[in-house]
Amino acid sequence: MNPIDFVTDLLNPDLAFLPKALAIAVMSSLVCGLVGCYVVLRGMAFIGDAVAHAVFPGLAVAFVISGNLVLGGTVAGVITAILVAVFSQNRRLKEDAVIGVFFAASFALGIVIIAQAPGYAGSLQQFLFGSIAGVPTSDLYVVGVTGLVVAAALFALHKELVTISLDRESARALGVPVFWLDLALYVLITLAVVISVQTIGNILVLALLITPAATARLLTDRLGVMMALSPLIGGLSALLGVYISWSWALPTGGTIVLVLTAAFLAAWFLSPRQGLLAHLLGRRSRGSVPLSSVSEVAP
Repeated sequence: MNPIDFVTDLLNPDLAFLPKALAIAVMSSLVCGLVGCYVVLRGMAFIGDAVAHAVFPGLAVAFVISGNLVLGGTVAGVITAILVAVFSQNRRLKEDAVIGVFFAASFALGIVIIAQAPGYAGSLQQFLFGSIAGVPTSDLYVVGVTGLVVAAALFALHKELVTISLDRESARALGVPVFWLDLALYVLITLAVVISVQTIGNILVLALLITPAATARLLTDRLGVMMALSPLIGGLSALLGVYISWSWALPTGGTIVLVLTAAFLAAWFLSPRQGLLAHLLGRRSRGSVPLSSVSEVAP
């Protein structure tokens, strides 16, 4: 299918689900690309997968009672995030251990809940792998508003989030409210994951958080540039992924992830400073400022 035919299908009233799915895929990719920069900077890729597990019981409950999936997933994710943030303050337990306990338990609870609903097998597949045809119009507004809220919160907390990502103990000694910032970041990640689940699925949503940010990290040493590139890479990959999946009748979520992965591999090979080809040619970065520099966290 050529791009003109794809645009024609987008404008076809009989295929009203297609532009809605495309819009949500692109919007959620933009939000995840932005949030993912902090996830990659902090070296906490595990949290993305864990949050995807955490929202599952909320999605399951919302499905069983015919409620709003976005609201259900958000409530479940926030509750779990609070539990993780509280238990992580115990110095005897590392953050990743606490995350593993609570988020695995959340996912197990979701499976038990969804199993009680008639026809749960098909619903479970939709939750795990996404569904391009199952996007209600109301979710367009929910995703749009939620995305703006997440972006605004990240902008307001940018300096503090970068500070605790670079050196948590020093930040704590300086009186930075590490606990509340941890909680805020968990909640923002939860919101980004929830608005992405319906299109790309619970299992694959980690790719939206990590891959665009990791790709952007290969292309620049500046955090500001990385935060501009990451959502751009995510949004374009979502657009191309939906186009390819519609043209070839492929699973939408899986196709988007493969496009993201292709972009990452291209950056890994061809990045002018960090790529494999540049190293093979003997070219090295000079004068670049690393993400961990003080200038990146200055106002």
